[in-house]
Amino acid sequence: MCSTLKDTSSIPFQDAYDWLCSFDKYGWIFGLERIIVLLEQLGNPHEELKVIHVAGTNGKGSVCKYVSSILQKAGYSVGLYLSPHVERFSERIIVNNKEISNEDFACLVSQVRPVVDAMKKQDNTPTFFEIVTALAFLYFKNCTVDYAVVEVGLGGRFDATNVVHPLVSVITNISLEHTDILGKDVASIAFEKAGIIKDHVPAVSAAVGDARVTIDRVSKERNAPITWIDHTLWKRKSYQGRYQEFMIQGSFKDYSVKTSMLGGHQGENIALAIAAVEQLQMGGVYLTDSDIQDGIEAATHPGRMEIISEEPLILLDGAHNPAGMSMLAKTLREDFSDHRLVLVLGMLKDKDLKTMVSTIVPLSDVIIVTKSGNPRAADPQQLKKIIEGFDVNRTMLVVDSIPHAIDHAKRIAKQKDLICVTGSLFTVGEARRYVLLGKS
Repeated sequence: MCSTLKDTSSIPFQDAYDWLCSFDKYGWIFGLERIIVLLEQLGNPHEELKVIHVAGTNGKGSVCKYVSSILQKAGYSVGLYLSPHVERFSERIIVNNKEISNEDFACLVSQVRPVVDAMKKQDNTPTFFEIVTALAFLYFKNCTVDYAVVEVGLGGRFDATNVVHPLVSVITNISLEHTDILGKDVASIAFEKAGIIKDHVPAVSAAVGDARVTIDRVSKERNAPITWIDHTLWKRKSYQGRYQEFMIQGSFKDYSVKTSMLGGHQGENIALAIAAVEQLQMGGVYLTDSDIQDGIEAATHPGRMEIISEEPLILLDGAHNPAGMSMLAKTLREDFSDHRLVLVLGMLKDKDLKTMVSTIVPLSDVIIVTKSGNPRAADPQQLKKIIEGFDVNRTMLVVDSIPHAIDHAKRIAKQKDLICVTGSLFTVGEARRYVLLGKS
């Protein structure tokens, strides 16, 4: 428990968690009004945090992990706020690589719950994500972290995390996602993401095309100097099984770095992270070249391009949108082309299923269609029909659960086959728990 976190209640963890989950039904409601009220009642803990704020379509979590790891290697205490979680809720709120304990979580809920109850009586009920964001900020304040690395939940402009005034704002890449909420085109989505850019606060982005034009305009309007990352600033030097090496061109020097996080696109994520910490250095934060190199090498991100078994070879990747699936397909072509691919696919019904299926199916030799326990999971029979629409002769099987799908994949996999589990983070989370812990 963090030293300043008082045990104000003996509320059991499960009661605290069940209470929090009761707010799932409120879904996503954009606007900062509720989170502002909630945080004010808690003493505005976010105002005491030095924040690195990260938005974008894909790569946000990886960039957050790299930045957090670099700062920790330099000896700083670092809070890390991520979403969603893959296996455990505690993955969302981390200090110095340690997930929040059940005891600390229950203690925080006991402080936040009376405020939320009062807001409910005023017909101003906060959402699940807004409450979790408040819990994270309060926890980081109580733990007196030196820095907090904060991932945007959805969009940026009206996301609950956008109450912070960061040291640097990072926007990864932009592609079509959540078009019913963020806008129908890339420029509109980029405008929402660019909402995290603050007046005179440096920004870093890897956006291209219309998204870059939009973000550039917003940064100029806010007098926020921006550093652009493109493919000319990084190059993959080597790939060997569990590791790959990149050469990254920074503002100050070139960095030769090693990472266990797979996929050629990690070059872009690392370049973004280095650009962000260089902005911190320019602001007076002491970081050495070794801190940057060692931090990148130490960073991990479970469930994203993660190998969890060698025999048989099992790769997990939570590709949950078309851009993510394209990155996975590119990695499979570049780094796993000598393997026959057994694909375990479980997706969410509110995603662009046809585009994602059309990207990954041509690479697959055998497809096992399944579903996670999430209520939003797509019907496997629906996925089967979509796949047959692209290739009616593809070898395919429908299995009712992810554990059964994993078991079947293991039975049919030959020595040089690759089992790839993908389609959503919920699918990957269940697969990871089952393979590593034997829990379904």
